Amino acid sequence: MSAEPPRYRRLADELAQLIHGGTLRPGDRLPSVRQTQASRGCSAATVFQAYHLLEARGLIRAAERSGYFVAPPAAPVTLPARDPQPVAVSELVFQLLGTGGHEVHAPLGSAFPSPELFPFDKLRSALAAGSRRLVPAELTQQLPGGHEGLRRQIALRYLRLGMSITPDEIVLTDGALEGLNLSLQLLTRPGDAVLIESPGFYAALQALERLGLRAVEVPTDPATGADLDAMAALIARHAPTACWLMTSFQNPLGGLMPADKKCALVELLERHAIPLIEDDVYAELQHDGPPPLPAKAYSTQGGVLHAGSFAKTLAPGWRVGWVAAGRFAPALRRAKLSQSLSGSWPAQAAIAHYLEGGDHERHLRSLRRALAAQQRALRAAVLQHFPAGTRVTQPQGGYFLWVELPAGHDSLVLHHAALKEGISLAPGPLFSAEGGFRHCLRLNSGQPWTPALAAAVERLGELIRLQAG
Repeated sequence: MSAEPPRYRRLADELAQLIHGGTLRPGDRLPSVRQTQASRGCSAATVFQAYHLLEARGLIRAAERSGYFVAPPAAPVTLPARDPQPVAVSELVFQLLGTGGHEVHAPLGSAFPSPELFPFDKLRSALAAGSRRLVPAELTQQLPGGHEGLRRQIALRYLRLGMSITPDEIVLTDGALEGLNLSLQLLTRPGDAVLIESPGFYAALQALERLGLRAVEVPTDPATGADLDAMAALIARHAPTACWLMTSFQNPLGGLMPADKKCALVELLERHAIPLIEDDVYAELQHDGPPPLPAKAYSTQGGVLHAGSFAKTLAPGWRVGWVAAGRFAPALRRAKLSQSLSGSWPAQAAIAHYLEGGDHERHLRSLRRALAAQQRALRAAVLQHFPAGTRVTQPQGGYFLWVELPAGHDSLVLHHAALKEGISLAPGPLFSAEGGFRHCLRLNSGQPWTPALAAAVERLGELIRLQAG
């Protein structure tokens, strides 16, 4: 049985229903924090968290010294009339992810959390113990899918979510990225159209480019994920052959698709026989409550290839990921065998041994607390030091913030200026097939909050203001 959602989320959901149902209309003022605290018998912190969550969903707006008001409805999505576009983003990614010879002391543009957050001492012990238990014959007998003990441990983690996934459905890969690329290659042919989020993960764009595929970009809400109405229209117009999405704590926005929306997503795709490649590497990094169910939990046809990884939760750099590939598992095993034969057997054995030891949940609780605190600190600093009119997401998990600067700012120019001072960031054009979102940037909150990092954010705000001047 799933744990009950935290009280602030229940309050937010109840108010959202009143807004969607028309009881609260655009422009209506919400009860004050003090009034809600008294009427609901809860703390002010609970009310603030609920209002902040509704604000992140775009349902309410805060007015300085006036309270909170129901936001006007979002403008209808205008879909591009042009055909799906070939992707040409790799060169930009290579240029922008390098440091250009500059020493970076504030890695706000990194895609990884700090190594300080992971139990490397215990992993070293697990590596030694797992290596001692290796049976030479297993190295060839279990090649197609990977280490049997680790696949079993992953299946048990699915079971904790209430999902019945057999070890035979799981294919171990060299990180989630190999599994995602193999899945895309398996499902498509050059020239095919593929649904992706916009903004979306730049590695997905690179994969499309490498395979000669065309991107069908789906407008994506910073709080709740891909727009399904827009997706349905794009499916009718372009007949895509696959869909690659992050449904939980999406990179770069950090949005979490609600459970009912994940269910509707799967129903939409299965109705059109479009397989879903679900990139779910951040799902276990929720800031509170139980991990969200993946979209795969709502599939009845085996058409969701669910990719996970230990790189973001346990062992960065070890390159151990997996795909629970549904009906595509046999074909994916063959693809893995033909491309790279097998992943690192000692690393797989070590992680299996570590998971068997029972320390992982304790580690995850500590990691989640740290990431939540770091995100709050970074977000507060951005709101304090960046120009008025800056908008910042407030994700419920993961370690990314998406920052929208006021009109006229250019994150590519800002990137080059900041890098000269040892500060990295990820400019918005990295996350678009067409180089859009130039006034946006992604910041990494996976680093421990220190005075040096606080000073770097303050300096970044100064550089933004200089750009405007």
